[in-house]
Amino acid sequence: MKPYEIIDCHFHPAVDDKTDTGWFDSAGSMKYQIETLRRAGISRACGAPIGKIVNPKSFRKIRHLNDKALALRDKYPDFYIPGIHIHPEFPDESCREIERCCGGEGVRWIGELVGYWMDYGNDYASRNAIQIFRTAIEYGAVVNFHCGDLKVIGKLCTALPELKLVLAHPGSGRKDFLARIKIVSKFKNLHLDISGSGIDRFGILSYAIDTSGAEKLLFGTDYPINNPAVYVHGTLLENLSEKERKLLFSGNFLRLIGIRT
Repeated sequence: MKPYEIIDCHFHPAVDDKTDTGWFDSAGSMKYQIETLRRAGISRACGAPIGKIVNPKSFRKIRHLNDKALALRDKYPDFYIPGIHIHPEFPDESCREIERCCGGEGVRWIGELVGYWMDYGNDYASRNAIQIFRTAIEYGAVVNFHCGDLKVIGKLCTALPELKLVLAHPGSGRKDFLARIKIVSKFKNLHLDISGSGIDRFGILSYAIDTSGAEKLLFGTDYPINNPAVYVHGTLLENLSEKERKLLFSGNFLRLIGIRT
C-alpha cells in the first residue's frame, strides 16, 4: 500500500469498560487499540471517549469523559488527538468546558457528539446549543455530531455559518445517503465523515466527492465498533485521484483544525 498519512477523525477510545463500544468483543487495552489502527494503516486518530449517560443531574460525568480524553492525549501524544463533549442541558458549564479544553489545553475537536447516548437527542440547534457553539467558534473548534434530522442540521448550519461542522456517517441506505450528501453540498460550513454504514457501497465516495467537492469528506471509522481496515481499503479501491484521496485521508481534517499541509 502506498504510504498515506491517514487520520481517523471518528474514534471512540475505550479507556475503561464504561467507554468500550465494541459490539462483539472488548476493544482491549489502549495499546492494543492503537496497534490495531496502525495495522490498518492509520497514522493518528481523533475523537472522544463516550459513555452512556441517562438523565444527568450535573455536568460532572461529561467533564469526567473530557478528563479521560486529555489524560489519553498526554499518554499517547504522537497518536491520539482528543475530542471533548458538551451537553445542551448545561450551556454555561459547556461553554466553560470549551474554554478549559480548547482555550487552555489546545483541543480543536468537539465530538463525536451523540445525543441519543447522552440523553439530549438531536438537540443541536436550540438556544442552549447555539450558545455553546458560539463559544466553539471563538476557539476555532470543529464540531463532529451525530444527527438524523435534516431540519435540525439545516437550522444549525444557517444559524452559525462560521461554525465548522462535520456530520457523522453517510447514512444507512441509498435514500438516506443522497439526502445527507445533498445537504452537505448545500452548506459551505458542513462536512461529512465516512464512518458508519455506507462505505461498503462501491462508488459512494466518488459520488460524494463529485456531488459536494473533495474538500467536504473526512476519513473516519467509528472504531472499535467498526473494522478500520474496511474504511482504509474501501477508500483505496475507489476511483479517486491522488489529490482527492489525500484530502479525504488527512488533508481536510488538518485544514479544519487549523494545520496547513
